[in-house]
Amino acid sequence: MSINDMIIVFYGELSTKGKNRMDFIKLLGQNIRASLKEFPALKYEVKRDHIYIHLNGEDKDKVLARLKKVPGIGAVGYAKSISNDMETLCKEAAELYLESGVKTFKIDTKRIDKSYPVRSDDVSKEVGAYVLEHCEGAKVDVHHPEVLIYIAIREDGTYIYAKPERALGGYPLGINGKSLCLLSGGIDSPVAAYMMMRRGIKLECIHFAAPPYTSGAVIEKIRDLLHVLNDYQSDIKLYIVPFTELERKIYEEAGPSYCVTIMRRMMLRIAEGIARHHKDLVLSSGESLGQVASQTLHSIRVIEECCNMPIIRPLATMDKLDIIAIAEQIGTYDISIRPYEDCCTIFTIKDPATRPNLKKVREIESRFDYASMISDCIKNTTYEHITPDEEEF
Repeated sequence: MSINDMIIVFYGELSTKGKNRMDFIKLLGQNIRASLKEFPALKYEVKRDHIYIHLNGEDKDKVLARLKKVPGIGAVGYAKSISNDMETLCKEAAELYLESGVKTFKIDTKRIDKSYPVRSDDVSKEVGAYVLEHCEGAKVDVHHPEVLIYIAIREDGTYIYAKPERALGGYPLGINGKSLCLLSGGIDSPVAAYMMMRRGIKLECIHFAAPPYTSGAVIEKIRDLLHVLNDYQSDIKLYIVPFTELERKIYEEAGPSYCVTIMRRMMLRIAEGIARHHKDLVLSSGESLGQVASQTLHSIRVIEECCNMPIIRPLATMDKLDIIAIAEQIGTYDISIRPYEDCCTIFTIKDPATRPNLKKVREIESRFDYASMISDCIKNTTYEHITPDEEEF
C-alpha cells in the first residue's frame, strides 16, 4: 500500500438532497472524523461529490471497517495511488478486472488535472482495449457492466479503484434530531434503535427496571447491547427507571388481563416526561404489529392514547425472521436471547387483552394515584453514558 493511497466515501441517499445537501455533507464529514479519531495520520477532503480520505500509511482495512458503520455513507472504495503513464494504468486496470472475477467491465476515467495530455475518453478506450486483449473472456458493457473500473487523474496523483463496498447508508447521525428509545433487552428494540440511527436520528435510551423481580443481569445485558450499538453512535445516554412499585400496583389494580395495557401506558407517560425534559423530539420503540397482545392495532391505539408525543415504530410491519436476521447481522441477537427477564415478562399473563376497552382502562387507572407514582419514577431515574469499551480501540 502506498502512503498516498486513499479511501473514497460515496454519499448514497443523501446525494439526492438539493439546496441543503452541503449541510448533510458537512455533518457527515464531522461524524467521520469523530469515528476515525484514533487514526491521526488521515487527511480529509470533503467535497460535494465525495469525501476523500488520504490514508498516509494508516491501516486501510481498519479504516474501511469503521467507515462501513457510519450512518450516511452509501459506499466506500479503496483507491490505489499509481503512476499516470499509460502502461501502468493498463496493467493496474487489468489486475482489478481479474480480481473481480466477472466477465463484463467498463473503464470510467475522470481527468481532474486538465494538464494531463490525454483526454478522458481516450484513456478509457486505450485501457479498455488492453484489458480486452490481455484478459481472457473479458467483454465491454458500457450500460450494465459487472465491474466498473474508475481512473481519477488528479493534481495530487492518479488513483484507480473498482466496485465500492456497500456501507450503512441512510443519513448522518444527528441530522434528523434526537429520540428517546424504549429498550427492553429483547430482540426487537435494539434493532429498532439501529434503524433509527441509520436514518440520522441520535438516540437516548430508557429501560424500566423492576428489582427484585428482574435480575441485575438485565442491566448488564442492556449495557452490552448498547456497546454493540456504539459502533453507530459512540455515546448513548441510558436512563434506568425504578419501576417496581408502580408495576406491583398496576398488577394489583388491573389484574392479569389489563395489566400489560396499563403498564405500557405508564411507561409511555414516564418516557414522555423524561423525553420532554431532555429535548428529545419523539419516542421510538421496537413494537411490531401483532407480535404480542400489546402490539395489536386495538392495543396500540388504546396504549398510545395517553401520550402526547409522536412514537416511531421502525419495525411495525416487519416479519420476525427479518428482524432476527438484522439482529444477527449487527451482533445484538446473541445478547438479546440471554435468559434474563425484563419487567414486561415477570408476571404470568394467561389471558391478556388484545382488544382493550379504553373506557375500562381509564376506570382502572382512576383507582389509584398513578400520577404521583409516575412522578416518583421520574425523580428517581438514574442515567449513565454508554461508550465503547477501551479494548475495542
